[in-house]
Amino acid sequence: MKQLVQLFLIAVIAACTHELLAADRPNIVWVSCGDISPMTPTPDTTRKLSMHVKPNATLTRRQLIESAAIAAGVTAAVAAIPKQLRAADPVSLKKGDAILFQGDSITDAGRDRGSQGNANHARALGTGYPMLLGCELLRDHAALGLQVYNQGISGHKVPDLDKRWQEDTIDLKPALLSILIGVNDIWHKLAGNYDGTVQDYETGFAALLERTRKALPDVTIVVCEPFVLRCGAVKDNWFPEFDERRAAAKKVAAGAGTLWVPFQAMFDEAVAAGIAPNYWAGDGVHPSLAGHSLIAQTWRKVVGI
Repeated sequence: MKQLVQLFLIAVIAACTHELLAADRPNIVWVSCGDISPMTPTPDTTRKLSMHVKPNATLTRRQLIESAAIAAGVTAAVAAIPKQLRAADPVSLKKGDAILFQGDSITDAGRDRGSQGNANHARALGTGYPMLLGCELLRDHAALGLQVYNQGISGHKVPDLDKRWQEDTIDLKPALLSILIGVNDIWHKLAGNYDGTVQDYETGFAALLERTRKALPDVTIVVCEPFVLRCGAVKDNWFPEFDERRAAAKKVAAGAGTLWVPFQAMFDEAVAAGIAPNYWAGDGVHPSLAGHSLIAQTWRKVVGI
């Protein structure tokens, strides 16, 4: 029933879009109060409110519709996740739990390697979605004393994760492990610096998750969908192989019984809402601030914490 309601709302937004864009109505504007200062009220005086329209803060009908469409798109992407890739029970956190983000440069996001190993360290979390999620989770679960780590390393592929998995993942004993890996497995191949196939990616990723389950049987694993946007470095020669790699990641996640965060579907919906791809990731791979924020929002919707 919840999914039907969500899909109904999406349909309503789509149906109303053309009419709203064409309507000749005044723009909605953001206004602020100025010239307000404390004074002693008398029968003849009140506070003077001066309303100023800020031209550079105008919120247009198109912006309202785009924002609504993006939100609806995220909801649709999450609603489309197969049942076997959803949590059977809500993810729960316990006092002192460690949350670990693993991956490549998208996860790394310029983190300070010198601060590696320090939980909840601002520079160690980088400037991307792990930092945004770390801030929110530490705020919303303040009583739990969570330990949030970012161990993503720029340029890494599945074989690179495998080489450092014991020290950078298993030894930290995370209660929740989030993995985003796959874009370099094709990017480096296209650049002539790697020859791994789609099957190599699938086999290596599956082995990594199996190794993790054996070492940490109680860990909650979140597999994030590899994604690209069609701009910048992402050309036609990325396809169809990149889509095959995404499908392999989803297959691996289903086989390992992990959660699945549909980042490609999320960005596809955001672009379909009318926002240019390079707004979300200038080079087609590395998210902008807005892109990282959308990633963090969708991650929380799926994981439920």
